[in-house]
Amino acid sequence: MAISSIFIAFLIMLAIMLMGMPIAAVMALTGIVGGVLAFGWPLVDSMGAVVWGVQNENILTAIPLFILLGELLLRSGIADRMYGALSLWFGMLPGGLLHTNIGCCALFSATSGSSVATAATIGTVAMPALKARGYDSSRSLGSLAAGGTLGILIPPSVNLLVYGAMAEQSIGELFVAGIIPGIVLTFLFMAFIAISSLRNRGETVMEKTPLSVKIAGLPALFPPLVIFSIVIGSIYLGIATPTESAALGVVTALIFVVAYKKMSLEFLNRCFVQTAKTTGMVLLIVTAAFVLNVTLSLTGVAQSMTMWIASLGLSQTGLLLTLIVFYLILGMFMDVLSMQVLTIPIAVPVIIAAGIDPVWFGIFVVLMCELGLITPPVGMNLYIVHGIRLDSGPFSDIVRGALPYVIIMLFFTVLVIAFPQIVMWLPRMMYG
Repeated sequence: MAISSIFIAFLIMLAIMLMGMPIAAVMALTGIVGGVLAFGWPLVDSMGAVVWGVQNENILTAIPLFILLGELLLRSGIADRMYGALSLWFGMLPGGLLHTNIGCCALFSATSGSSVATAATIGTVAMPALKARGYDSSRSLGSLAAGGTLGILIPPSVNLLVYGAMAEQSIGELFVAGIIPGIVLTFLFMAFIAISSLRNRGETVMEKTPLSVKIAGLPALFPPLVIFSIVIGSIYLGIATPTESAALGVVTALIFVVAYKKMSLEFLNRCFVQTAKTTGMVLLIVTAAFVLNVTLSLTGVAQSMTMWIASLGLSQTGLLLTLIVFYLILGMFMDVLSMQVLTIPIAVPVIIAAGIDPVWFGIFVVLMCELGLITPPVGMNLYIVHGIRLDSGPFSDIVRGALPYVIIMLFFTVLVIAFPQIVMWLPRMMYG
């Protein structure tokens, strides 16, 4: 009876969200109403302390800093220079600029922490060059949408920060755990482009670039590499906490902004205003999720779910395959952050009871969120890329172009389940 009530409550929440009510409002109201029904008004009085505690959580302070870091790089022209430099090296490969799309998304992901920002930034820079060289619209848009998903896997990642805060896991370990999967997934995307482009040789027709010109363009890759090294290196070496490393990244980005002569009050105003808007949205959802978590914990929902899953007798692999189907369906109807905060409080106790490493599961959840970004009808990256395209083609172009990358992500997720050391080898080497 308890499990059926949980499922009914979850479906009601999902239905209200799909009707258009703000996600944060739905979760907060569910937590408060559920708490009142179960424990009376004294529980509501305690919610103020919960909200205060969440907003003062040191780890979550890193979120606005990483968002600001992405804004600084987005508006300073660093992404434009980066794309130009990579196109010199990837232009003659089978697939040409499609490789540049993926490589530039991966590199920008190592500093932005946001998939939407990555897809929007690289898409805006890439579309004129892709159109001028006659690239197939569907393939171009699909590569940009899929490449953008790397923004929440390759550290620093806002979504890994949220997972770490909610699951009480080390942010440093989560960041390190995302490095190898991010690199492998990048190469899988590029391998697919190379193989599929052998039938589209017209896309690779580019002038041969002298080696001296390629080398001369490498300094454009310097800013993102330096920022990534400072952010991840300071965390790994124990020099800084995730919040402090984010601040170091922002300071470093500001130095590059000054060096490129982009600094102005108008520039800072645009960066700060957009950062405030995005941060407000993210932290409001996270706060509402913690309010809901209080009710879930006190009513024993997580414990009931854990006992129910255990009673099914599923193996670890069976449980994870079931979760893949669950997240795949959920990702078609919910945005990434909402999907995370709604499922983590219930899923994490279940996987821990099944003997699955919660750090490994953090990467699994992010992979599932990546799928949600490019699966219709609510694939955010699909709409972002469709919004910046230069022609007036149908939305189905992007869906068709992104579908092969969905299959690749599913294959890679199964690969990670079969070989968990892909995720865990590096954090175990670094953290013992």
